[in-house]
Amino acid sequence: MTQRQPASQRTPALARSALLTLGLLATASGCGFQLRGVAPVSAALQPLALQCASDVPIDLCQSVRQQLTLGEVDVREAGAADYILAIGQYTEDRRASAITIDAGAAEYTLRQSVSINLISRDKVPLIADTRLNASESYRYDETNVLAKQREERTLQKQLQERLAQQIIFRLAPLTQARIDVLREQYQDATGNSVESPEAEPAAMAPVPAP
Repeated sequence: MTQRQPASQRTPALARSALLTLGLLATASGCGFQLRGVAPVSAALQPLALQCASDVPIDLCQSVRQQLTLGEVDVREAGAADYILAIGQYTEDRRASAITIDAGAAEYTLRQSVSINLISRDKVPLIADTRLNASESYRYDETNVLAKQREERTLQKQLQERLAQQIIFRLAPLTQARIDVLREQYQDATGNSVESPEAEPAAMAPVPAP
């Protein structure tokens, strides 16, 4: 007959299993994965076009597009979209954040920054010139330069994943109700009468002859 383990022996094993599960989830989150079918972007913000300036790394642009695709967002070309997400003004810098006793850099901080704009087809700004940042520090060893260069390249990709996630998070609150409020505020501020993209096809429909 199989003997059951005492509770004192089972508890550490369960704890290790739980920690392993949490670690895997954290790793997946850090790599930019999402659960398929979970849409972080409101249906009111679709169809959506993604435009990346020439200074934006391809990996960052592809990461944002992948996040949108995994969230089942209807991504189209600009001419067929109701909203356009523009990403640009990308910058990256590396600065010494700790110095050794012989004035050498012992630790660096890598920082990436990007600007996003979200505008409707009728030119209503929903997100205007919003700057997003991501940074991380890492130790530098002059005796193992190649390994540290590989570490820095890996860190660059991780920071780009973080920026992509931040961009998606900025889109998440834009429900139809929030978009309507922003549209009204824009109209009050400019005095321009605007209609939602959904109303344009009806407005342009031909009037039947009497």
